[in-house]
Amino acid sequence: MTKPKLIYFDAPVSRGEECRLALHIAGVDFEDVRIKPADWAAMKPTTPYGGLPLLELPGRPALPDSNAILVYLGRQYGLHPKDDFTAAFHEAMMSHVEQLRHIVGPTMRIQDDAEKKKVREALLQSFLPGWGASAEKNIGEGPFFAGAQLNVVDLKLYMAVRWFASGKVDYIPATVFSAYPKLMRVFESVSADARVQSWVNRR
Repeated sequence: MTKPKLIYFDAPVSRGEECRLALHIAGVDFEDVRIKPADWAAMKPTTPYGGLPLLELPGRPALPDSNAILVYLGRQYGLHPKDDFTAAFHEAMMSHVEQLRHIVGPTMRIQDDAEKKKVREALLQSFLPGWGASAEKNIGEGPFFAGAQLNVVDLKLYMAVRWFASGKVDYIPATVFSAYPKLMRVFESVSADARVQSWVNRR
């Protein structure tokens, strides 16, 4: 292996896509390995913690976990703060995004439509407003999370908001975070970044 390899499911979503974006924005020539769902059951036991994404680097063991990958890439390519406290503040927001995924993600596996509707409507009344308010109060004056520079935390926030703004999360309106202007500003600023657009429009 002569160049980094990013391994994730064959979909432009979630934890894997934010890592792909970080590599692309950093200008890294990487191998974009996309796993088919049918192949995952056999592959899962071979991964460090039973999950994806994985970043493979020449001469290194596979690096798991999207936040770990993003922080590593951010430090390597100037997309994460150098100051330890400031970096930790960014990482707290990244953990906040993971909390959102841990709460909402399992609802995707609910097969009964009536039950899914019930659970998601409950999240719409309780968890999601609280999550949005907590994100909002910790975002700076922009245009990105901490000012004029795009960092890996912004990619994390962008992917989280994009998930809902797509309108594909049944029973949760695409406007669920519209009451949080700083959060939406980060989403819009990342969306408008030419490097992000070149990745999204590459196909």
